[in-house]
Amino acid sequence: MRVVVQRVTRAEVRVDGAVVGRIGHGLLLLVGFTAGDDEATLAWMAAKIPSLRIFRATDGDSSFERSLEDVNGGLLVVSQFTLYGDARKGRRPSFIDAAPPADAERLYDRFVELLRAQASGPVETGRFGAMMEVELVNDGPVTLLLER
Repeated sequence: MRVVVQRVTRAEVRVDGAVVGRIGHGLLLLVGFTAGDDEATLAWMAAKIPSLRIFRATDGDSSFERSLEDVNGGLLVVSQFTLYGDARKGRRPSFIDAAPPADAERLYDRFVELLRAQASGPVETGRFGAMMEVELVNDGPVTLLLER
């Protein structure tokens, strides 16, 4: 499982021009799954993300003192199988390491369910398998890659 975590002041996802998920201050999560991802992997990641101390204590402060829970921020969770793209050979990436769509959708739905149980703020989503437009304002910028 790979998750790109981006601290944002706002983010939204549109499908066919319609907004399907939107948050203000919080975290945008781009999420990819691979073979071997299981309930333990999902639970670890769902517990880790809301407690990451990557928010400033006060405006103008650059230290990482507060978590998503501390700032009552939102989560916007977007599936992105391309996180498992391998472009080391040739010009076209291979996605052989990405979980098959049916497995990935099941994992994605469960991950969102676990995040909703963990997080105190809103948890919004994109639409699995859809062509999505993701718009965000990266705050900092702060971007982390988590992998398990």
